[in-house]
Amino acid sequence: MNALPIPTRRDEAWRYSDFDALGEVWPTCVQSETIAVPAGETRALTLVADAAQPVSVRDWTVTIADGARLDIHILNVGGRYGRVALDITLGEGSHFELGAAQVAGGKTTLEIVTHVRHAAPNATSRQTVRTVLAGQATGTYLGKVAVDRGAQKTDAAQSVKAMLLDRTATANAKPELEIFADDVKCAHGATVGELDATQYFYLTSRGLPPSEARRLLLQAFLADAFAGMDDADARETLEAAALGALEQLA
Repeated sequence: MNALPIPTRRDEAWRYSDFDALGEVWPTCVQSETIAVPAGETRALTLVADAAQPVSVRDWTVTIADGARLDIHILNVGGRYGRVALDITLGEGSHFELGAAQVAGGKTTLEIVTHVRHAAPNATSRQTVRTVLAGQATGTYLGKVAVDRGAQKTDAAQSVKAMLLDRTATANAKPELEIFADDVKCAHGATVGELDATQYFYLTSRGLPPSEARRLLLQAFLADAFAGMDDADARETLEAAALGALEQLA
């Protein structure tokens, strides 16, 4: 049996990857999983990437059947290199929700790569990704939404924001649309910026120590990714883990 070939930068989905780290452990670092959500069912998944694992590649292939719903919430903090890739196919009237946060410092490289295919009419998808980077870290979101012919009444949205705590950090964001139907509503937006100076000044002028003001602003920024979670315990777990990752950047 032939070994799984290592990707190259010719593949757009791997363009910003850390190939030095990947090459040391490929293909044993790849964790593949296939998920099928039956018609009419609702499921929720959460993933906290293990920062103690130096190199991690998670690859999920997901089918959401007619009228079904899947919510995935991810905290990607990685080690040296952490990648999460999602390949989603939506049936008629189904829904996919992604809320993901990435936190990295040092020379860490983190990636979230999604391909969401609307294969039938009346399906909806929402993707919210928030990234905080410090040091010489690199954070990437590459997200493609593909709407098949006949997938009318598709409603898809991508909201991607990255915050750089140091100008030596790098954020890559590429939301992409490929539409072959004519009655759809698809939107995407991507921004990369720094901590809001006005908000920071307001908090410190009210007596908050600078480190506490910074922590609160970053915590609120990442909380966008988990705001839609129905499971309060799972949300608190993700938010606590995100806060712990932020504190490691101090």
